[in-house]
Amino acid sequence: MNSLSTAWPLALAYLRERLLATLLNILLLALGIATIVALLLTLSQAEERMDRDAAGIDLVVGAKGSPLQLVLSSVFQVDIPTGNIPLAEAERIGAEPVVKRAIPLALGDSYRSFRIVGTNAAYLELYGAAIDTGRLWGKPMEVLVGAEVSARTGLKLGQQFAGTHGLAEGGGAHANQPFEVAGILKPTGAVIDRLILTRVESIWKVHAHAADHTANAGEEKEITALLIQYSTPLAAASFPRRVNAISGLQAAAPAMEIARLFTLLGFGVTALKLFATIMMLCAGLGIFIGLMNALDDRRADLALLRVLGATRGTVFLTILIQGFALGVAGVILGLVLGHAGAEWIGRTVAQVHRVQLTGLTWVNAEFWVAGAALGLALAAGLFPAWRAYRDAVPELLDRA
Repeated sequence: MNSLSTAWPLALAYLRERLLATLLNILLLALGIATIVALLLTLSQAEERMDRDAAGIDLVVGAKGSPLQLVLSSVFQVDIPTGNIPLAEAERIGAEPVVKRAIPLALGDSYRSFRIVGTNAAYLELYGAAIDTGRLWGKPMEVLVGAEVSARTGLKLGQQFAGTHGLAEGGGAHANQPFEVAGILKPTGAVIDRLILTRVESIWKVHAHAADHTANAGEEKEITALLIQYSTPLAAASFPRRVNAISGLQAAAPAMEIARLFTLLGFGVTALKLFATIMMLCAGLGIFIGLMNALDDRRADLALLRVLGATRGTVFLTILIQGFALGVAGVILGLVLGHAGAEWIGRTVAQVHRVQLTGLTWVNAEFWVAGAALGLALAAGLFPAWRAYRDAVPELLDRA
């Protein structure tokens, strides 16, 4: 008889016979795989998006405080700013010979949790943003709407809306100072998609009005941060120190802060990966114990197979295929659960901070995870299969 064609149905029949143990082993293996896959998808996308959002920004200048907070609030728009800095000081820094481009940011208001950012046209160039419909703002209180903002809020060309004080819903609305949509941007996949952009003067105008016109004409204007691109890489050696020496100002390098952030996250991620690996090893041990117990229970069946003409190879494959089948089922279920988990994170937890994550993607590391799980399942079945192969018919009958 053909060894493989005989072994497959026998192996599947044996697994069905112990259905509860089979399902538990598959589930345990799948949960370990799913945890690792969800982590891989989430971290890889977060790192990719952070790198893309920070591309072209060598330094962020802002108020004294946490450098990481400054980068998160000014580059990724996911934290509260450290404060404001004088416009005159920012202009002096931007005029330094080592500065190729200095982009001002003025924060403080939002619309349905999407931030309204005062800036200039260089911010659009930074992310390669193009206008889909409409035009660039021509005067204060005109805005450009990011693609995601437009999709989620329904803002249309020419529509007016009132911003809310603060960077989250719940603040007072500036009803007497409405913004008007001058243009809508094409999708870029970057942070600019979830922003409402306007001239810096718009932010000053709104807050001067909110202060009941008490702002003096000579009062010093402020911005939130300055995004800087160097004209020479050598500037990184000394320019940040010069900025930090100025009272009330600090300089933060996005590349360094991103690396520090992932280092901080790394401890928790490593712990979760270790936990998931232990789950997979426990699943492999469960498969091994289950196959060994099944081998002891089925010695009479195996002896009968040998009497009917089954070869040692058929018996070996029957046991080995059971481990392989459990591995394949665990890998498929684990990948499905892992991608579903990443999608859930993207739709719920990450959306609170307007971070775009999806489970509808693939990273190459998943091949290694799947391969390791299949190898573990096969290894778990190898010794029971070899033991069944080694036993002769009389020995099987004696132990049956």
